Amino acid sequence: MSAVPLVFEILFTFIVAAFLLHRYGNLKKQHVIVTAAVFIAWYFSLMIIFILPLDVSLTFYRQCLNDNAPKTTIGPLTTTPSNESSNASDDDSAHEAKTDILNFSTVEETCGKPRSYVSKQVLPVLWRIIYWTSQILTWLIMPMMQSYVKTGDFTVPGKIKSALIENAMFYGTYLLIFGICLIYVAARPDIDIDGEKLKIIGVTASNTWGLFVLVLMLGYGLVDVPRTLWNWSKTEYMLSNTYFKIAKLSTEKTEAEEALEDVLEETRRIAERIRYNHPLRKNMDVILAKCPESTRQSLRGKMDDFEDYNQSPDALSESTLVNIHKKVIRRSFIKQRTSIQWANLMNTAVQWEDVLSNTQGSERIYHHSDSKRAVFMFPCWRTVYTPAVEWYWKCLFRPYVYMAGAVILTIMSFMVVWSECLFFIKDPVLSLFAVFINLARENYDYAYIEFASILTIAYLCFCAYFSVFKIRILNLYYIAPHHQTNEHSLIFIGAMLCRLTPPMCLNFLGLIHLDSHIVQDRRIEETSYTQIMGHMDVIAIIANGFNIYFPILIVLLCIFTYFSLGSRLLSAVGFQQFIGDDDMTQELIDEGRELVSREKRRLERRADAEARRKNWTERFNDDSSRRNEVPLASDRRAERYTVPRSPDEDDRSELLRQAEPIDYKEDLVDNIGGAQPYGGGGTLRDANDGYQSRPARFSSNNRLGNRPPRNIFDDV
Repeated sequence: MSAVPLVFEILFTFIVAAFLLHRYGNLKKQHVIVTAAVFIAWYFSLMIIFILPLDVSLTFYRQCLNDNAPKTTIGPLTTTPSNESSNASDDDSAHEAKTDILNFSTVEETCGKPRSYVSKQVLPVLWRIIYWTSQILTWLIMPMMQSYVKTGDFTVPGKIKSALIENAMFYGTYLLIFGICLIYVAARPDIDIDGEKLKIIGVTASNTWGLFVLVLMLGYGLVDVPRTLWNWSKTEYMLSNTYFKIAKLSTEKTEAEEALEDVLEETRRIAERIRYNHPLRKNMDVILAKCPESTRQSLRGKMDDFEDYNQSPDALSESTLVNIHKKVIRRSFIKQRTSIQWANLMNTAVQWEDVLSNTQGSERIYHHSDSKRAVFMFPCWRTVYTPAVEWYWKCLFRPYVYMAGAVILTIMSFMVVWSECLFFIKDPVLSLFAVFINLARENYDYAYIEFASILTIAYLCFCAYFSVFKIRILNLYYIAPHHQTNEHSLIFIGAMLCRLTPPMCLNFLGLIHLDSHIVQDRRIEETSYTQIMGHMDVIAIIANGFNIYFPILIVLLCIFTYFSLGSRLLSAVGFQQFIGDDDMTQELIDEGRELVSREKRRLERRADAEARRKNWTERFNDDSSRRNEVPLASDRRAERYTVPRSPDEDDRSELLRQAEPIDYKEDLVDNIGGAQPYGGGGTLRDANDGYQSRPARFSSNNRLGNRPPRNIFDDV
């Protein structure tokens, strides 16, 4: 019965947010301001999810105290003398105080104080900080940061100006909604406008936007999340689906590479015109810093010749470089996204192929097509997770675990849809979550209330955020592990978390009948959350029919998602989707299978080349170590003429380039000095023990001076 659970949840949420940001972001390359803003957005959004159940249990405890509080009664009045009355009143007040203390202690024992109990003033302060910080981030700062990252200006004021212009439509739309609400409130004579009313209008407008987006996200996620988990149990289906995605992404990846190459070619032409003395040279260097290394290498010699050049008549302007810079940033984002998704899909396809081949094999030991996949971060884990255990898990037990999980999530989704449709009905209570929470409240089981609330809110959030990342928006946003998510996508994720989490938690409070504006009961004790963030209200213009169309929209979207009507519609208009009974789908599956086979062959060739190179290097080092004590002349010549190998060379070009040149003067000295291999006459071979002369055709006495022999390149 202390603040320890609250402090633990705050620290635990901090660790979870830091871990997620480290896993998906790249802290070394990201700007510090971006990292701080994204971390605060993720941290505060997750804190709402974990601390709201604690607020719910404390609210039920306060409700229990109010319901069981002793009722004060006023007895009949009697006239007594003043002295006697004062003495009697003092005795009565003391007796009533003792009685109140005893009654309050009895009520506390009846209600049972939660283990996570904190003072009533703590949570309102915490919610006020979390809510207004997240709202400022999602509506003001993060949209500016998204545009700031994409803009092509070279100065901070220029970037801010471009970001404001780009967000003018966004802010204008929000101000229009706020203005309509303000006019509507001002036109009503029964409402007085003050600062508190303006705050309520802003909160209501934000909740309206969030609730309508939440309807779209939940209607899709509540069906697709269990179905996706069920499909994971079908190896052949997942492999075909991965092939299909690879075939579609192949076209997109090619287009992204071509688009980036076009803008790099344009950048290359402009860079050749901007010499070291050009006033826009610094801006050009900023653009080239975002280009691939090959582009910078090709331009390095042409831009740094340090000759005096006059500016051409068609001088470049800064606006031209700004446009080029913006194109480079945007197309680099798209190229990076497609490359990362390509690598992840290839990795997924190889994993499903391994599962399928091991399932069809007779040996119950799991074999990886790539030996690197069998290496774990902790080697001791391999002693437990042996190849036999891995086969039983991936080929036998894991599909059934996925099926069981899909069934559980299907039941959970049905409960959510049922409760969303009927939580407006107070009597009888038809919301399943309200029924279960009320049973726990009657038994004063606050631990169960907190646990059930966390599971419900987490599932609602997962379904909504799952839908956000399944729906592609402008081909820019993606989330990828292993530090592969760019800054633009991280900011978008943080903004969506801040926008969707508050209305989603208000929706949860409505599901359990803890929102007095939903159940129309003013006697209900309100949570500290609703006191700060408002109720599940929408704009008054559309509030009358909200309890009708809100459930209908969720049910309709669930039906559309279940029958894949959206995918079939997109496929009909030319956006090919994964539909099992479609000929085009089968063609894309075959194309994806061929792309995976081609990629595997390419990786095998690269691995073989690296193995040969490593083997050759080891053999060369072994031979060199045996001759370290007495270096040979041929070794000195090899060291003199050996050039480091370029990573783009193959074995043939390396052998041709590193062929040992023939020293004709040395051959002439050999012929003049005699043929004794270990003689002592002061010749050149005295210094080279073990040196053997060249073949006879290279020691002819007819050779004069430095004249080379004929046909010496026949062997090459």
